[in-house]
Amino acid sequence: MATNNQAIVDSLNNLIQINNDRIQGYTTAAQETEDGDLKTVFAEMMTASQECRRELVQEVSSLGGTAVEGTTVSGKLFRVWMDIKAAVTSKDRKAILNSCEFGEDAAVNTYQKEMDGDALKGSELLGKVRDQYAKIKSGHDKIKQLRDAANNAA
Repeated sequence: MATNNQAIVDSLNNLIQINNDRIQGYTTAAQETEDGDLKTVFAEMMTASQECRRELVQEVSSLGGTAVEGTTVSGKLFRVWMDIKAAVTSKDRKAILNSCEFGEDAAVNTYQKEMDGDALKGSELLGKVRDQYAKIKSGHDKIKQLRDAANNAA
């Protein structure tokens, strides 16, 4: 695989991992909340990340690379989703949404970093990543709106 392809594969794998994190986090959150509206929103977030992941895996494969399977295991992202598990055990809407919003910030930041990086510059994949970013950003904004409403209701 060409060096440039490896940089693109690495970039796409970072995005696959953040989508894996989102899927895992929202699976946990959906299982633990009793609020029907949140279960629906979390299912939508999981579906969006599953679609993004599927597209990214296909691109990595077409470049001759191997897509990562797991979630991130270092730094904030791992702790974010563990915080969701801790928050949802109390069934506290505000705490769940605060943790989800923190995770959404990490997802948005990861997409921004990859879009701004050198690996995807000039690549036809940048458009696809931008489209996915729009979906991720929309989910982020929805979670933020729900979190703000929960905080204002408290």
